[in-house]
Amino acid sequence: MDQVLHGNSIKFSDPDITAKGEQRAWVKLDELQTLWFNIGTVCNLTCEHCYIESSPKNDRLSFLTVPDVVQYLDEIRELGLTTKEIGFTGGEPLINPHMMAILEVTLARGFDVIVLTNAFHVIGRHKTKLTRLRDRYGDQLLLRVSLDHYSAEYHDMERGPRAFEVTTRSLKWLADEGFHVAVAGRSRWGESLQDEQVGYEQLFRELGIEIDTSSTRHFVLFPEMDGGLDVPEITTACWGILNKRPSDVMCASSRMVVKRKGALKPVVLACTLLAYDDQFEMGNDLKSMKSEVKLNHPHCAKFCVLGGASCSS
Repeated sequence: MDQVLHGNSIKFSDPDITAKGEQRAWVKLDELQTLWFNIGTVCNLTCEHCYIESSPKNDRLSFLTVPDVVQYLDEIRELGLTTKEIGFTGGEPLINPHMMAILEVTLARGFDVIVLTNAFHVIGRHKTKLTRLRDRYGDQLLLRVSLDHYSAEYHDMERGPRAFEVTTRSLKWLADEGFHVAVAGRSRWGESLQDEQVGYEQLFRELGIEIDTSSTRHFVLFPEMDGGLDVPEITTACWGILNKRPSDVMCASSRMVVKRKGALKPVVLACTLLAYDDQFEMGNDLKSMKSEVKLNHPHCAKFCVLGGASCSS
């Protein structure tokens, strides 16, 4: 993480006190509504600006297996947690060789499941198994496709040549086949959110698919994440100034499980965005995980508090 000098202090260096000497804000887990699994950082694309640096060569987070996931699903039941949603992210989740079995066991337990996918060729290799899951579980399974922009020019600038063509073709197939689908874009090209929304609506009409851009369940535009930007630190006073509550922030309702390369056990993290920062490790299981998160990272400010974004719906 790039740190920024403020006077004689460094921003985001002290978990309790900001560079200005003010009390840093924190968030307490109110209820574990969504448990995320980073299924592995290996990806089939190398994007220009990937917050987790996923690529075909990045295996810093290992592929999770069925037993890795099941132990946490068991714990949700054993602890009597009210968790309704399980999310899978990466990397590209659908290149994990265990993914279809993981989806089957998770859906069979009655959880709503959201899978974040770039839909770049990976949908085609799983068409038969995905169709079976659709037939059995219907809208319980949500596939959220990353479509960075409504134009091929900007999406391909981020993801590579022909990425837009392949991804929109997969998105249309999913929609035409009756899958529960959503789209996630990015607001990094200087357009207003309204203009971007209009652009996506036009694209969806051209593709002949129905996606409600007014629903955060089915359409989201993420603010850009750049750890090198000089962003303000969030203090306890900011909640009143910004008219926000700690419960509005993602880490008040979600956690993420990862397995670091070479590790014997998975670990629970506070946030889906901060997979490599040890200060956000919560413990190895849900029972013993820490409940309070100090907002000691630029992403806490830029993405969650000021950007108002969440990986969950």
